[in-house]
Amino acid sequence: MTNADYALGARALLRSLALSGTTADRVVLHTDVPEEALAPLRALGARLVRVELLPTSPEFNAAHAREALHARAAFTKGGKPPFHTPLDNFAKLRLWQLVDYRSVVFIDADALVLRNVDRLFDYPEFCAAPNVYESLSDFHRMNSGVFTARPSTDTYARMLEALDVPGAFWRRTDQSFLQQFFPDWQGLPVFCNMLQYVWFAMPELWSWEQIRILHFQYEKPWQAHDKADRLRPLIDLWRAYAGDGPVPALSDMPDPCGLR
Repeated sequence: MTNADYALGARALLRSLALSGTTADRVVLHTDVPEEALAPLRALGARLVRVELLPTSPEFNAAHAREALHARAAFTKGGKPPFHTPLDNFAKLRLWQLVDYRSVVFIDADALVLRNVDRLFDYPEFCAAPNVYESLSDFHRMNSGVFTARPSTDTYARMLEALDVPGAFWRRTDQSFLQQFFPDWQGLPVFCNMLQYVWFAMPELWSWEQIRILHFQYEKPWQAHDKADRLRPLIDLWRAYAGDGPVPALSDMPDPCGLR
């Protein structure tokens, strides 16, 4: 979490984790975020761990600044919010420094856990779901919004060595890097990281009975954006988790095929 906007997502995620019945520690990695944004997360029982951005070179930082990255590798499938800073994405590699844990399940702050996923702690490093949201051709790429990891100072050091090399340009930031660093990544079911665009682009893949983690890639559910009407049931679900009242039963959620 690198800004107050993502704190809104983290609060909803933490509440969803609590409602899932997890027995795991809920750890929020964060950079220099205002205390007023952190307090609600602490109140939900999160362990807050302050981290710094990675010690990358000026050349690396310039190549992965928002304007520079979007000029070379524009996002054409959806819109990244104005508070999204691509360079910040690499800070998630800091989780390999959490060596007081045997196993970590990483979840992006713009996600909801709809069913318990504690079993993922027993999965090996490195497991991630495919980046599927438009067609079957997406299955060859991984999405780094959810993955399993084994903290290790040695792994972290090797990551830094491989990350910031002369001419480095990671087209999709941490996602591109992690896929190259773990070329034999093992696939989780898409239901462990169901991307919101599946709702309208591949509705036949959607299954409320099987989805465990719902991930709001691109536009965020706390934003006003041009896809909001198409994603309304998912946004309303997120708002329920972001509040303090009851959340809908998944069995009562609408079928995307019936909405088209």
